[in-house]
Order: sequence, then C-alpha cells, then structure tokens
Amino acid sequence: MTISEQVTTGERADLLQTLRRHRGFLRQTVDGLTDEQAARRTTVSELCLGGLIKHVAGTEHRWMLFAVGGAAAMESEPVDWAGQFRMTGADTLAALLDDYARVADRTDELVLTLDLDAAHPLPQAPWFEPGASWSVRRVVLHMIAETAQHAGHADILREAIDGAKTMG
Repeated sequence: MTISEQVTTGERADLLQTLRRHRGFLRQTVDGLTDEQAARRTTVSELCLGGLIKHVAGTEHRWMLFAVGGAAAMESEPVDWAGQFRMTGADTLAALLDDYARVADRTDELVLTLDLDAAHPLPQAPWFEPGASWSVRRVVLHMIAETAQHAGHADILREAIDGAKTMG
C-alpha cells in the first residue's frame, strides 16, 4: 500500500477526497477519446482537452514544488506558458494521463506528510499580492479550485467534440 492509498481522517482526508473527486471529473472528460480528438481545439482559444490535462498536471507539480521549497523551487523548472495548453506532435493522451497520475500520487503523498501550516512567500508576479505567503493548506485549496475550474472547461470542450457530458 502506497502512502497515498493509506486511510486518513480529518482535514487531510477532506482535502484529498475533494482533490481526487475533481481530478476524477477531469480524467472522466477524456475517457474514450483518440489523440486527435484530445488535441482538437473546439473554441477560438488554444485550449484542447489534452492541453488541459497537461496544464493541470504541470500546475499541480509546480505548486507542490512550492509547498516543499517555496518560490525558488517552484521557479526552478522552465514553463512553456503557451505550449502547456495544447498537445504537440510528441504528446499522446495516454502519456499525458500517466504523467498526471504520477503528479497526483506525489501530491497525495505530500498532503499526507507535509505540515499544512508551513508557509512560504509567493513568487513575485502581478497576480499575487506583494509580500503575501501561502500555507501548504492554501496551496492544496488552490489546486482543488484550479482542478475544478479546468474540469468544467474540459466538460464544455468535450461536449463540442461529440456531445458527451461529464457533469450533466
């Protein structure tokens, strides 16, 4: 049994159950799609279903780097800000989902082991309040919100591909 499969109670259980539920909605949205369908843009934006999986996995990974090591750790890996929302010729939906599963397992492990009250100053960015710090708990809550928001986006994109709906 891995640490992320262990039974836990209280706040950590609530956080993990909620995050896993929204990850499940996002993953369910791409069930049965081909790579071509997952890469299809169905709106005027760059968004595609595979790109959303890639983005959420990358975002969760970076925020967990922050939870462990602060802004410097989060910024230690380059980000392809435009490319993270689309599938490239080298991407497959299966590989993107496998990567997302690895990221999710690592996050679950961290949620079970990190001090939820530990906090780090946020990186300097126009979208963060100057001088603000976030606790590990706040990072996890942010990931729940981010995943839920993108699961909703994915549902709209999927419906435009073949009429299937995840949440309705």
